[in-house]
Amino acid sequence: MEESRTDREISFFRPRGTAMRGEVWVIWLVLAGWFAAIVGIQACVYLLEINYSELLLEEMTFFNLPIHFWLTGQVLPLWFIILCVLFNIWMDRHAARRLDGALRFRVRSGREDE
Repeated sequence: MEESRTDREISFFRPRGTAMRGEVWVIWLVLAGWFAAIVGIQACVYLLEINYSELLLEEMTFFNLPIHFWLTGQVLPLWFIILCVLFNIWMDRHAARRLDGALRFRVRSGREDE
């Protein structure tokens, strides 16, 4: 009995069906974009510090705040929001194309001739 239950479990690492594979693929892309932004911005700040000295890094300002503050404290949350919006737009379009889930629970009217 236990074996049949484990065969039917849904896993993020073993998606079933083309719809779930597409969703997992987009989730992996969003996570990869988020990871690339975190590592990329930190590498950019590190390279600015090594190449131009820490003093110059603190002298570079945007709206009177150091540039490394804007890169890590403002750009990363903004990038996360952009990724979330893109993911939601994709999911809405993906769900609209798959009408089988929406039509499955259609409410029937009380009229017999329809």
